[in-house]
Amino acid sequence: MTRTPAFPTVTPPRPEKRPVFDVHHGVTRTDDYAWLRANNWQEMFRDPSLLDAQIRAHLEAENAYQAALMADTAQARKQLFKEMRGRIKEDDSSVPMKDGPYAYGSSFKLGGEQPRYFRTPREGGDEEILLDGDLEAEGKAYFRLGGVDHSTDHRKLLWAFDDKGSEFYTLRVRDLADGNDLADRIPDTGGGGVWDAGNDGFFYTRLDPNHRPSKVLFHALGDSPENDRLIYEETDPGFFMNVGGTRSNEWIMVGINDHETSEYRIMSASEPFAEPKLVAPRETGLQYDLEEGGDIFFILTNADGAKDFKIMTAPASDPVRANWQELVPHEAGRLILSVIGFKDHMVRLERKEGLPRIVVHDRHSGEEHLISFDEEAFSLGLSGSYEYDTEIMRFSYSSMTTPAQVFDYNMRTRERVLLKTQEVPSGHDPDHYVTRRLMAPAADGELVPISLIHHRDTPLDGSAPCLLYGYGSYGITVPAAFNTNLFSLVDRGFVYAIAHVRGGKDKGYGWYDDGKRAHKMNTFTDFTAVAHHLVAERYTAHDRIVAQGGSAGGMLMGAIANIAPECFGGIVAEVPFVDVLTTMLDATLPLTPPEWPEWGNPIASAEDYRTIAAYSPYDNVAALDYPPILALAGLTDPRVTYWEPAKWVARLRDRKIGDNPVLFKINMDSGHAGASGRFSRLEEIAFTYAFALKVAGKDDLATTAPPTLLDAQTAL
Repeated sequence: MTRTPAFPTVTPPRPEKRPVFDVHHGVTRTDDYAWLRANNWQEMFRDPSLLDAQIRAHLEAENAYQAALMADTAQARKQLFKEMRGRIKEDDSSVPMKDGPYAYGSSFKLGGEQPRYFRTPREGGDEEILLDGDLEAEGKAYFRLGGVDHSTDHRKLLWAFDDKGSEFYTLRVRDLADGNDLADRIPDTGGGGVWDAGNDGFFYTRLDPNHRPSKVLFHALGDSPENDRLIYEETDPGFFMNVGGTRSNEWIMVGINDHETSEYRIMSASEPFAEPKLVAPRETGLQYDLEEGGDIFFILTNADGAKDFKIMTAPASDPVRANWQELVPHEAGRLILSVIGFKDHMVRLERKEGLPRIVVHDRHSGEEHLISFDEEAFSLGLSGSYEYDTEIMRFSYSSMTTPAQVFDYNMRTRERVLLKTQEVPSGHDPDHYVTRRLMAPAADGELVPISLIHHRDTPLDGSAPCLLYGYGSYGITVPAAFNTNLFSLVDRGFVYAIAHVRGGKDKGYGWYDDGKRAHKMNTFTDFTAVAHHLVAERYTAHDRIVAQGGSAGGMLMGAIANIAPECFGGIVAEVPFVDVLTTMLDATLPLTPPEWPEWGNPIASAEDYRTIAAYSPYDNVAALDYPPILALAGLTDPRVTYWEPAKWVARLRDRKIGDNPVLFKINMDSGHAGASGRFSRLEEIAFTYAFALKVAGKDDLATTAPPTLLDAQTAL
């Protein structure tokens, strides 16, 4: 690979090697950099000042190194940040959603980093600020709001915050009459809660020291947290747990699941001291979700071989599996994603032929109709409603060229009312851009969907740089949605593409199954197949492709770097899950036992060990000519711990050949989601875009697009 000349020659950090050996299934591994994992990581996540001094010194040296290599992009980053900020309506507001006498929404003030939550009288009137995130964040290096939920009597607000980035949320209760918080303060929660029917207490999940939601408790207002009643305790560390409610406030639902099995327990919201009732016991491979329906529950499930899911009903008084009755049958290739129940209708969001669609079902006549859309690739979201007895449901729509739109839809009359279109203050003309949906042939004959956008003036002669994004795990589908940030690249001649690789559910549940566990390699080869197809179709060239992915998508980046480094001109790996084998061998880590259904259990299974070892990025770093790589992480990230990318970067530098640099940028004040404020997050995006421009040789910042309103204001 040709060395990228844009980076200066600076000596990178070379952490000391302190070999540690482990033996599993007769295989011995050596890890020279295991010492970068803090022995007191649980305590450090709560108090970062406890980080070992040697580890801190190394991480700070990494930040100094990347800062030196990226110093010449300072002006570019300022310009990119200015552009991206200019596309955000700073005092933006959601469309308030009606609930009883009020309508509730969120907004930002000019220059504000954090959201504010407000309400107005239902039929209009003065706005009342219930919670101001900027005020709560004052003086904190990191601050993120969790769940915010008003009580059904509209007198109190339950809200959560995390001020470390470690995702241990503290719950507070605000009296809306005077705006003051009550004395109640619940630490170490999952970030939300559900009011009981009397609004005199709430249900919540408590995290254990390993960051697992192991208990559901009920807190009575005014009582000490030590007296909170245990509703349910999950003793299997392989399962996640959450607690939710229904809009009618009739039921409390405790959901328990891993990546392939689920279980629910329900109880009346008016009886917080009752024992929750089991709906259907966990059965490996059986998944189901409950949705309210008055005297019934709607049940979305894969029971009885319904791989792409079907919808059942059961009496709310006794929803055990023996009482399930089929309402919407299974249809192969039509993946039902979610269900929302209303008094007279049921709405489902599904995906067919790779595209989402909304179907409205009349509960009385059984008649169904689709809400139609015209574009080739787009994204849909169901907002539902605070209210159950209503004919109006809300949904959002966008495409890669169309700003997000919010609609109210009358399920009876089929009238669609546009409530809001996302404003782009610096200007946006969809006609300046082309969006396409392509299919890339994989090695085994499967066709991998690609969503892409480029400026209409970008020459498609193989010379355009390309940012190619991928994820491909947990069945998550990356939507072809509007993203104002990417226009800073697209207007500079980039093609922006999303590779809908196996491991997501883009083409049904089977697309997910074919990209997990024993089939995980398909995720990586699909991504390289997309790169080859984009080159074959003259959208770009291999040395002009910058690959990007985060978390499990960061694992994808690490894998393709080992498998096909020659296919890419640069790689951006954000909070990358790259030390897969070591993490899956450590049952003490927060997410390891719940992740075994996704990746396999290498402790118990030699076959799973071999499968993971074959692709785990850290274990497969070799003497290869890697392209320039940028890794990003957060110190207090409980999902992908900081030491995974720290070790990966160290091993890459030690083993690679060639002169291309490996950069590691670690935010010492954040966790998995990066910077917490909306504008500080833009600074991180500007950094990654500056890296992409640098490796693509586009540092001159010339744009393809006509001058924008922002440019005109700057000139004036």
